[in-house]
Amino acid sequence: MNRYLIKRLLISIPTLIAISAVIFTVLALAPGDPLGEFATNPSLTAEVRENIRKSLGLDLPIYIRYFKWVGAFLQGDMGYSFNSRSPVSELIIQRLPATLFVVGSAYIVGVLVAFPLGIVSAIKRYSIIDQITTTLGLIWFSLPTFFTGLLVILLFSVQLKWLPSMYDSTLEVRDWASFGAMVKQCILPVGVLGLYQAARLMRFIRASVLEQLNQEYVRTAYAKGLSGMRVIFRHVLRNALIPVVTLVALDVPGVFTGALVTEQVFRVPGIGALLIDSIYRSDTPVVMGITFIYAILIVLFNLVADILYSLLDPRVEY
Repeated sequence: MNRYLIKRLLISIPTLIAISAVIFTVLALAPGDPLGEFATNPSLTAEVRENIRKSLGLDLPIYIRYFKWVGAFLQGDMGYSFNSRSPVSELIIQRLPATLFVVGSAYIVGVLVAFPLGIVSAIKRYSIIDQITTTLGLIWFSLPTFFTGLLVILLFSVQLKWLPSMYDSTLEVRDWASFGAMVKQCILPVGVLGLYQAARLMRFIRASVLEQLNQEYVRTAYAKGLSGMRVIFRHVLRNALIPVVTLVALDVPGVFTGALVTEQVFRVPGIGALLIDSIYRSDTPVVMGITFIYAILIVLFNLVADILYSLLDPRVEY
C-alpha cells in the first residue's frame, strides 16, 4: 500500500503540472481584457493604462507569466486580484465559510436522504415505495437547480412568505433569534441542492444494491438462515458501496467550489459566486486559483477513493 501511495503521488505531480499549464494558457488566451473597466474611464490616459498593465505583468509572454505563477504558488502566494487588488487567498478564505456551510450542509442532507431511500427502493423493488421514490428522484434530478430554485422562491417566499428568498451575508449569530434567522435563510438553498444530490446518489445506490442482491453469496447467506437485515447491512452494503465511493469522493471537491448556479439564484456569497464574478471581469488570478485548487482536490480524493476501496473490499490489493 505504501509503495502504491508513493507511486500515485509521484504520478499526480506531472498531472497537476499539465492541468495548471492548460488552465493558465486557456485563461491567458481567452477573450476579455482585465483592464476593460479602465478603458471607459476618460481620466486614465493610454500611457497610464499601459503602466497598469506592466505592473500586473500582463505585458510579459505567457510562458514567463506561467512560471512566475508556479513559483509564487509553491510559496503559498496565488497572486492578487486584478479588480480588488486583494490577495486571491484572502478572497477565497472570505467566501469559504458560506460555501462550506450551505453547500456542505446540502451535501450531507443529500447523502442522509439518498442512502436509506436507495437501499429501501432496491429491497422493495417494483413496489409502490420503489415507484414513488424513483419517479420523484428522476423528476428532481432532471430539473436544473436554477429552475427548482426559482420555483421554491415563488412558492415559499413570494406566495406563502414563509422563508427569505435571498441569503443575508451580513447576518451574525448572537442569540437564538439570529440563529433561527440563519437557519431559515439556509432552508431553501440547502433544500434545493440537497434534494438534487439525493436524487443523483439514490439512483446509483439503488442500482448498486440491486446488482449485489442477485449474487450467489446473497442467496447462500439467506440459505444459511441469516436474517434479512444482517444480510443487507453486513454483506450486501459493503460490496454495493464500492462503486458509490467513487461518486461520493469525487463530489466532495465540489463542496469547495460551491454551487455556481444555486449561489447565483439565492445570492449566497460563496466561492461559486466569486468564480462567476471573476470570469465576467476577466480576473485571471482568482479564476486560476479556484480552478487549480479544485483540480488538486480532485486528484487527492481520487487517491482517497482508492484507499477506501481496499478498506471496503479486502480482495482489492495495491
